[in-house]
Amino acid sequence: MYGKGGEDTAVRVPVGTVVTNVDTDEVIGDLTAHGQRLLVAQGGKGGLGNIHFKSSVNRAPRQFTQGTPGESRELKLELRLLADVGLLGFPNAGKSTFIRAVSAATPRVADYPFTTLHPNLGVVSLGTDQSFVIADIPGLIEGAADGAGLGIQFLRHVSRTSLLLHLVDIAPIDGTDPAEQVRAIEHELAKFNPELLERPRWLVLNKSDALPEDERQQVAEDIVRRLDWQAPWFLVSALARENTMAVCQQVQRFFEEQRAARAEERAEIAPGDVRLRGE
Repeated sequence: MYGKGGEDTAVRVPVGTVVTNVDTDEVIGDLTAHGQRLLVAQGGKGGLGNIHFKSSVNRAPRQFTQGTPGESRELKLELRLLADVGLLGFPNAGKSTFIRAVSAATPRVADYPFTTLHPNLGVVSLGTDQSFVIADIPGLIEGAADGAGLGIQFLRHVSRTSLLLHLVDIAPIDGTDPAEQVRAIEHELAKFNPELLERPRWLVLNKSDALPEDERQQVAEDIVRRLDWQAPWFLVSALARENTMAVCQQVQRFFEEQRAARAEERAEIAPGDVRLRGE
């Protein structure tokens, strides 16, 4: 009745790819699992061959019909890294040094802005079945949401994360106010995607080794007070690896509590399902 169907055309893409229709801006699919398949354009319908027109009075028909063309779409493929934790902060906040301190990742580290030119991923392992993936993106600057600097083009990579760690240099050599740096990043996040501000975000006051030991806690508490910071916060030195693993242990506990809460929700739903099936 029909001619032989054409072969499917498959394009392999990395896990984490978001497929968007350029013309409509509609997200067609989000490929988050290995082996996942997504139909982005339907092939055309085949025409009718001459055998379809064969009859008792027309044993050798020459009629046929043309098939219909398939769909044509212009697509945008955008890779969003799959990570549990995202690092935020201004250039030189110490994000790359932090990820080096807590994982086996080896991003470039130097004393100048924009050392990180592309996202880095590190796996933090705290023991058997206790690990999470952390993403370091290029630093943000004021005006980033309007295209300034490098980091804003990589913010999509932290859009999947469950937790954000906001790193701040507690003692900038240029005299910048750390609290104002936090507010500036919050302003850029709000302009880029307000939902990111609703995500759990912890404050990590880095480079404590740059201050006299007897001043560190007081300076940190003053920043937290002026920000009216209500979420968890930590005072660390990524360079000296002081308190960095304590942060990771709290992050691991955060994820364990999340998993326990989800399991409890499933357990609460299950009895209702059983009753409904029995009715």
